[in-house]
Amino acid sequence: MDEAELETLEKRATKLFSGRVEFLLSAPQLKFLPEPDVPEIAFCGRSNVGKSTLLNALTGRKAIARASVTPGRTQELNFFEVGDPTLFRLVDMPGYGFAKAPVKVVERWKNLVKTYLRGRAVLARTLVLVDARHGPKEVDREMMTMLDEAAVGYRVVLTKADKIKASELEKVVAATEAEAREHVAAYPEIQVTSAEKGMGIGALRAAVLADAGV
Repeated sequence: MDEAELETLEKRATKLFSGRVEFLLSAPQLKFLPEPDVPEIAFCGRSNVGKSTLLNALTGRKAIARASVTPGRTQELNFFEVGDPTLFRLVDMPGYGFAKAPVKVVERWKNLVKTYLRGRAVLARTLVLVDARHGPKEVDREMMTMLDEAAVGYRVVLTKADKIKASELEKVVAATEAEAREHVAAYPEIQVTSAEKGMGIGALRAAVLADAGV
């Protein structure tokens, strides 16, 4: 995609996200999933990586996804519809790697996430969010490997990119791109974002539209 096409897609994405974006439902179990009738883009990442904040920035809303200072609060798959009529859905997934909950509850979340990712026919793309201050951690690699094995295509999205110096960010981006190339289901281009500063949000919106095929 050349620069002009990307700019056109970003404008269309911004217009679409400024329209109807509504919470649909929370699914604590697979039986509560909505009908698989439109493409879905799933957001996953370590607890406290900034998923909810990024979703709010992406959709231009202040609190469509609940951000929390307590890691591990998202315990269900939360679905948001985009477009009127609905063109696709965004899916906010439970954070992994940390949760203030009993072991059995955490295992139930893990099974819900894994089964959804492996078996959801309308899942168009998964976005694996990684904190730019740290780069991929072992739990991120485990998720990426699981997505590889399930043949689920995904993009790596660096969050909180404003929290480190430009020179450090450059190194993290290069290292993350190198790591992504080692994973068969990973998209080679890394999305670099800051929800707080608006960095990379337009490009991420365009990527989501392209992945959803709308």
